[in-house]
Amino acid sequence: MYKKVIVEKPWGYEYLCYQNENVAIWVLYIKENARTSLHCHPNKHTGLVVLSGVAEVSFLRGSKEIKGLEKIHIFKSRFHSTKAITKQGVFLLEVETPEDKHDLLRLEDSYGRENLSYEGKEFEREKDDSCIWINEPNSDSVNFKNCQINHLKVQNKRDLFGYSGDDFFIISRGGVWAEDKDSQILRPSDVIDGVSLERLLTEFKLIPNSTFIHINKRASND
Repeated sequence: MYKKVIVEKPWGYEYLCYQNENVAIWVLYIKENARTSLHCHPNKHTGLVVLSGVAEVSFLRGSKEIKGLEKIHIFKSRFHSTKAITKQGVFLLEVETPEDKHDLLRLEDSYGRENLSYEGKEFEREKDDSCIWINEPNSDSVNFKNCQINHLKVQNKRDLFGYSGDDFFIISRGGVWAEDKDSQILRPSDVIDGVSLERLLTEFKLIPNSTFIHINKRASND
């Protein structure tokens, strides 16, 4: 439905850059000093990964500053707002599961949208050459905002060893589970750094045919 369009927002814009049966990932651009509404998603979990710039994520009480590459998890029903506090604005990835753009409740909004649902077709325009799309796992990588993005299919958990805290992984399928407890620890849409992922995989099992979107800061600026 949203694969071919950019959705204009009063604070910037967003567009879909990856989608499968479990996860949807959106690129968000927020202009300097602009902010999203203070909103929540009653039925879905959200992860934010900052690619460039610095963002301030605010909650009902308190706030947290994150910059590229850093992440934050927003559990369902938690009210949050994201503001760009750098001159160039901020680019980030928003990871959501299950996908539902209408799973949205706004509490406060600087642009008068408190009682409105997600933007309609009048706010859509066609994607342009600046937009990225993350394909299913292959040998190709995507360079975007001084980040390199690779989609990996992993059969041996040791292939995920040796990464640093500056490497981030978005689980797109499968994940990590505790076999003896029959409990899944990491699941689609979770975001984790390389050091933490190795620590978990040292003790627990990789689910067969798992796929991970790997993001690092080693590419040249686009």
